[in-house]
Amino acid sequence: MSENPDLSFETTAQTRGLQYVAGVDEVGRGPLCGPVLAAAVRLDPACIPEGLNDSKKLTARRREALFDTIMASADVSVAEASVAEIDEHNILRASHIAMCRAVAGLAVAPDHLLIDGNLIPRGLTISAEAVVKGDSRSMSIAAASIVAKVLRDRIMVDLAQQHPGYGWERNAGYPTKDHLEALRNLGVTPHHRRSFKPVHNILCQAKTISA
Repeated sequence: MSENPDLSFETTAQTRGLQYVAGVDEVGRGPLCGPVLAAAVRLDPACIPEGLNDSKKLTARRREALFDTIMASADVSVAEASVAEIDEHNILRASHIAMCRAVAGLAVAPDHLLIDGNLIPRGLTISAEAVVKGDSRSMSIAAASIVAKVLRDRIMVDLAQQHPGYGWERNAGYPTKDHLEALRNLGVTPHHRRSFKPVHNILCQAKTISA
């Protein structure tokens, strides 16, 4: 397995006659708050951004630069599933809902999808394959991971300004020590996922105290 993503999955699909191949990835399954965001990206074979990789392996500055290049050169669609949908369905199902919405928003319907992970979302009617660690193996999925990560981080920075003290501009809603401490001291916001155990536990404690 190569250390950096390449176009081998895309090329293999194209040899089967599936010309329009899009990569799909999500970000935000682990945080305690905020939406889960998914991106679908079909790269232009004549304009592949240099340095594509799993968003987690890139610096914030590099992600931002690649984001601009991807948005300018590729067919990109981004969609989310809300906190309410996460609490209603569960985080895996919500992430798949966001993926399906992102795919539906592409300018041209793809012939084939490369989905990061080991599951293909229910409801897709397009040819698709799951690619484990896809953001490190497929350039299309890597591009999708970058787009989703940059945009979700921006959302959390905006929410941090509305709800200061939780450190969302730094932790993006993940359960860091400072976030958990703020959750105990400041309470649960409307953007917290009530189905997630740390949030649920604090709500239960608050009910017990007020009873």
